[in-house]
Amino acid sequence: MTARRRRAVRERTPRVEVKKQGQGLALEVEGTFASFYQPGSPVTGSVWDAIAAPVLALPPERRKEILILGVAGGSAARVVRAIAKDAHITGVELSPEVIEAAREHFDLDALDLDLVIGDAHAYLRESTQRFDLILEDVFVGVGRSVHKPEWLPEPAHELAKALLKPGGLLVSNTLDEAEEITAAMRRRFPGVLRIEVEDYENIIVVGGSESLSGSELRRAVAGDPVLGPSLSALSFRSVR
Repeated sequence: MTARRRRAVRERTPRVEVKKQGQGLALEVEGTFASFYQPGSPVTGSVWDAIAAPVLALPPERRKEILILGVAGGSAARVVRAIAKDAHITGVELSPEVIEAAREHFDLDALDLDLVIGDAHAYLRESTQRFDLILEDVFVGVGRSVHKPEWLPEPAHELAKALLKPGGLLVSNTLDEAEEITAAMRRRFPGVLRIEVEDYENIIVVGGSESLSGSELRRAVAGDPVLGPSLSALSFRSVR
């Protein structure tokens, strides 16, 4: 695993806490539940499984280059790695304090990520690499007031789409911004779907080719040995 640093834009050092939760560990950043890890299991049964699920909408040969914006404790990355074992996964995380906690408590180094410690917006502007899948899980703010930064969805979606290989997918984890993000996806992609998670407010929005289908992704998840156990917590809907 490598770690690179790009220009980071931070107002201050965030408050990072690791807490026991059930049989696992929860990572909280500024009071926001940012990651969950249960040793021995790659899945969480919740939001991060939904963020990672669209990898199954791509054929195995198209799961080679994956970008994750907002790594946190590595919950979504762990699911992706379990499914796409040979993928080259680049992870961008603004906070070195979060990465330090993830390495110490969440076994982050075992995921073999190419880590970039820096600003996700800057990464999108500066990168020349092409990806099969881009997962965006970036929020700012404190506690329940978290929201997308001002550069999401625009110009980030335009930048992200330019980095996608033909047929690639862009995925965004949303809260109150679900309708805005969905509309932005529909402007740029012929196929859009949404994934909802039982007992969570998050809505995962996915943009891709016109063949992208909520029912097809549901079937893929149902038949997958990694994500199959999480199916009951997830619902899938194509957006027309």
